[in-house]
Amino acid sequence: MPVLLFLIDTSASMNQRTHLGTSYLDIAKGAVETFMKLRGRDPASRGDRYMLVNYEDVPFGIKAGWKESHATFMTELRNLQAAGLTSIGTSLRTAFDLLNLNRLVTGIDNYGQGRNPFFLEPAIIIAITDGNKLTSGGGVQDELHLPLNTPLPGSELTKEPFRWDQRLFALVLRIAGNASVEPEPLGGVPPDDSPITPMCEVTGGRSYSVFSQRMLNQCLESLVQKIQSGVVINFEKTGPDPPPLEDAEVLKSGPQTWHCCHKLIYVRPNPKTGVPIGHWPIPEAFWPDQNSPTLPPRSAHPHVRFSCLDSEPMVIDKVPFDKYELEPSPLTQFILERKSPHTCWQVFVCNSAKYSDLGQPFGYLKASTALNCVNLFVMPYNYPVLLPLLDDLIKVHKFKPTIKWRQSFENYLKTMPPYYIGSLRKALRIMGAPNLLADNMEYGLSYSVVTYLKKLSQQSKMEYDRLIALIGKKQVPEAGIKVRWRGGGGLGGVSLAQRRDFIHQLLSLSGEAPPPPTELNPKEFQGFQLALLNKDLKPQSFRNPYDIPRSHLLDQLSRMRRNLLNTGVCSLRGQDSDQLHSVPIAQMGNYQDFLKAAPQPLRDADPEQPKRLHTFGNPFKLDKKGMMIDEADEFVTGPQNKGKRPGGDGGNMAGGGPKRRRCMSPLLRLGRAYTPPVTPPASPRPTDVDLTDEAPEPNLILNHLDQNHYCSDGGSDSEAELSSLVIDHKENHEEEEEQQQAEEEDEEENGGGPAVPFGDEGAELMLVDQLPPRYLSPTALKKHIAMETTKVNNELRTLITKEIRRPGRHYERIFLLLKQIQGTLETRLIFLQNIIKEAARFKKRVLIEQLENFLEEIHNRSMSLNHVDSL
Repeated sequence: MPVLLFLIDTSASMNQRTHLGTSYLDIAKGAVETFMKLRGRDPASRGDRYMLVNYEDVPFGIKAGWKESHATFMTELRNLQAAGLTSIGTSLRTAFDLLNLNRLVTGIDNYGQGRNPFFLEPAIIIAITDGNKLTSGGGVQDELHLPLNTPLPGSELTKEPFRWDQRLFALVLRIAGNASVEPEPLGGVPPDDSPITPMCEVTGGRSYSVFSQRMLNQCLESLVQKIQSGVVINFEKTGPDPPPLEDAEVLKSGPQTWHCCHKLIYVRPNPKTGVPIGHWPIPEAFWPDQNSPTLPPRSAHPHVRFSCLDSEPMVIDKVPFDKYELEPSPLTQFILERKSPHTCWQVFVCNSAKYSDLGQPFGYLKASTALNCVNLFVMPYNYPVLLPLLDDLIKVHKFKPTIKWRQSFENYLKTMPPYYIGSLRKALRIMGAPNLLADNMEYGLSYSVVTYLKKLSQQSKMEYDRLIALIGKKQVPEAGIKVRWRGGGGLGGVSLAQRRDFIHQLLSLSGEAPPPPTELNPKEFQGFQLALLNKDLKPQSFRNPYDIPRSHLLDQLSRMRRNLLNTGVCSLRGQDSDQLHSVPIAQMGNYQDFLKAAPQPLRDADPEQPKRLHTFGNPFKLDKKGMMIDEADEFVTGPQNKGKRPGGDGGNMAGGGPKRRRCMSPLLRLGRAYTPPVTPPASPRPTDVDLTDEAPEPNLILNHLDQNHYCSDGGSDSEAELSSLVIDHKENHEEEEEQQQAEEEDEEENGGGPAVPFGDEGAELMLVDQLPPRYLSPTALKKHIAMETTKVNNELRTLITKEIRRPGRHYERIFLLLKQIQGTLETRLIFLQNIIKEAARFKKRVLIEQLENFLEEIHNRSMSLNHVDSL
């Protein structure tokens, strides 16, 4: 699982613009995204882990670490801002410490027990910077220096801050601000001469000097190819040069490039498990002493020396060995040019043996049979002695060693480092001779060293948990003196300097003529803080003079006098006058903060009118909560059928108004109690003889209206309703013409009837408008009754439509509302037919069947009344 850590330069110099129109920071962000897309093409990228570090201090500079997800990585990458100094040394140390945080816990480094190439956690650090001067709080530096002090436990065990499986690559942006006329140079990308280049070469990486977007894409493709599982080793020649071949040119005297190479060896994972498998370590550069209380620090990259003397490659069938391919280098090129795949060069680690400076060979370099690569074979320590002994054990002694063989084997064990015992025991078990080594043989580490390593492991785990908890927290701003705005708070909040006679008072006190004051915006520095040059000083905000220490009274008095008599107005401004009206795009729609800072508006002159919303960009939008809408589709709250209009059925309803929004009457607002009007007492019920007289006609109609409003459910079939139906039937034609005329006038004057909310308990509808005077002309009274009938029927239609839309089969309230319909018989029948059509639109089959039965019952009742009337 390779770790890809991006170190992004967030110094202020990254804000400079290129001829492409983007800043260096924008190019760096785009380069990271492009790299991830290129890497995503490889199936092996599924196990990649991405980290993000910038130039801020620890832990705020760690934007994405071990626990953060890919989404967090992308969010933090987009939110990077260029501000600060070019503290690349501190940031590099932070990146290395982040990578090494968990190594002591997992035991990858295996301190004091040999270096295992198959125990690795490959990591690549990709630094993107502009290559400018290295600036810090102490000044400008010419060379890159990494801080020595680090909170990472166990850092003293390695001389360098990095490890042998970690490499640093730098993309140094050199894209000019003006487009270059000269053509771009062809070929590879040259390294840069910035201070980060030597650091890249030490770790086994390199730097790229990027002059164009094409070169940047070329570098990113090269970096994707650099993601390999392996470790870096220093190869150095020891002894004389090899003899030249017959057909080869005579080698020049002096050091050659292949004498010392700092290259990678590829550690291929096992195809079945996906994890590298190995058997033998690379020896340490010291002989372990069991009496030593500490371990000597090791170098990050092992120094492996190779001898140019040709020797025979030794391999035994049952003895395991490790094979690693070398990265192409001048050394591999020189070995391949010799075209001798059947000879090898032995490799050594200095001071690895007990009595030899060069040490004993632990493997050899050999060209492949096809002469296309060079491999490093890692064998048991001092394999020229061990392999013949094991060969004799297998072939001659048949796994039954003699006393002489045992003495030779014990002499070999004395020259072998003790940490090889575990690997040798596993190899003998594979061969079939597991009892050659005693179980009580020690591994070479003293008790104090083992205890120290366990303590470091626990401390590393605690430091890991502490740092993980701190990642993601925002940096606390430094303490400073807040700039306060004293205006707008009434007379008590006005500063003394804002008084009109303040200048005259200063003139009378000091006798100095102040400079003409410039126009100041009191909100210009709101929220700013004045930084303190001396960090030890704390801002003083004394409210009580007794809070000032006695020893500071004179100093405080002089500061107060200086502040009072300092009449010069500061001409420096934090913003230009044009910038006061320039708002970032992210804050353009933040209208609520503007409303909070605005003064309290005056109350509305007409509180009954709907309040106008403060909607940014649309000042003519009204508050929908205080509006009532006549249309049934818009009356229903929620997303259902919001943009639909009812299809032509609403126009056929009796008293149907135009489809437009209408203001609700103040008396019928939501939340108010409905009080029944005080109606005059109804006259006695008329007889058949009274029907011919004109005087009691208003009483008859009032009785008819009152009966429709206040009759109970049980009284709907009573004799009083039958008599009202007879009267309605006789006056049918005359009232219908007057009713249509009343609808047109009501539509022009009132804009339709408002919808009256219906309670959950089925409360009866009651008129709230005052009835007309008792004594009216018959024509005016009929007109008024038609208007009231139309208004109430419109309200009932809206409520019934709302009930039809509700899910379920609870239709009791619908029939309760239908019993309160007013008007003539024909008006009721048309109203009921329209309700049936509305139910059919929503496919309420059960309701349609009940409504049709209700309509048939009304027909039968009217026919019986007509028969009684004809008699």
